[in-house]
Amino acid sequence: MTDNSVSRRLFLSAVAAAPAAPVLTVSDRIAIFDPPPDRVRIVVAEASFVVPPPAYTPAEIQQIKSAASGKPVEFTHTSTLDELYKVLPDADVVFGALNAEMLSRAKNLRWMQAIEAGMEHVLFPELIKSNVVVTNMARMFAPGLGDTAMAMLLSLTRGLQKTYIPQFQKKQWQRDFNQVELEGMTMGIVGMGGIGSNVATRAHYGFNMRIMATDAKPLAKPIFVDTLREPEWFMEMVPQVDVLVSAVPLTKQTEGMFNEKVFRAMKKTAYFINMSRGPVVDEKGMVAALKGGWIAGAGLDVVYPEPYPATGAYWECPNLVMTQHTGGFSPGRQIRLMGLLAENVRRYTSGLPLMNVVDKERGY
Repeated sequence: MTDNSVSRRLFLSAVAAAPAAPVLTVSDRIAIFDPPPDRVRIVVAEASFVVPPPAYTPAEIQQIKSAASGKPVEFTHTSTLDELYKVLPDADVVFGALNAEMLSRAKNLRWMQAIEAGMEHVLFPELIKSNVVVTNMARMFAPGLGDTAMAMLLSLTRGLQKTYIPQFQKKQWQRDFNQVELEGMTMGIVGMGGIGSNVATRAHYGFNMRIMATDAKPLAKPIFVDTLREPEWFMEMVPQVDVLVSAVPLTKQTEGMFNEKVFRAMKKTAYFINMSRGPVVDEKGMVAALKGGWIAGAGLDVVYPEPYPATGAYWECPNLVMTQHTGGFSPGRQIRLMGLLAENVRRYTSGLPLMNVVDKERGY
């Protein structure tokens, strides 16, 4: 494998002129296996082996095999660690995740397709330093997460969480006129990947909200976004928004970034929504903001730790909506997951760029 930090234009020129190489990877996350493999040996793995490796139906396995450009495909699902260790040395593809010991045995591994979007539990030093290409499930969970973000926001703004759901349990009738509209509000999104983009489109086109955003990657500003800036603009954006949405990956840079300083800088009428990872939020700061009235409310699809303990401080917070890291689930999710697996197998066996290549050094 060769690593070249070149532009996309130079990359395309190089592909046309250069002789075939085992793998060509460039800075904008393009990974091509050239020449493509004559056959594919896929092993399904789970790094911890405490949680069973993901299971695939016969129809799903056939979907993957049929995508392999006519190349023979061996698809192995092991049920014990010993079985996994026996097949790893011949595997060139892993669906799932490995640990350092597993990676050391996978002598012929070229590509690992993670079944998660977040990489904080998947990447480890040996894998980062290796020549193994890693792809993930970015954007596959985003439609459900976009729905959940808006559902939590509406439950806060329309009085469902504070008034009507508690009243239903008590069989009380009491109207709450202290509600607000999303029409014309400004939403600030931190991270304009799949989740952030899905939330933004729903907020803008569904509720006529103005969208401001930050992202670490150099992106073209979508038409539905008013302002898109670099991460350093984050604290300047915070006081301007009525809704602040976290859609960032969990990295060393983002851990604990939503903290007391951020919540104190928000409008008292503003809402916070976390759709990414629990550790990006400082719990003490979040609890203080809700109990102290620094912000109007919050919606959390993710918390830390998970499962969240009964003694946790979030349970006592006013105007807080929590779901249990289930925002991305739906029947459509599995269809998209299998579609991406099959498409990446097609690309792998055809010498085409893989989708969702992870920058292992950055962690997403």
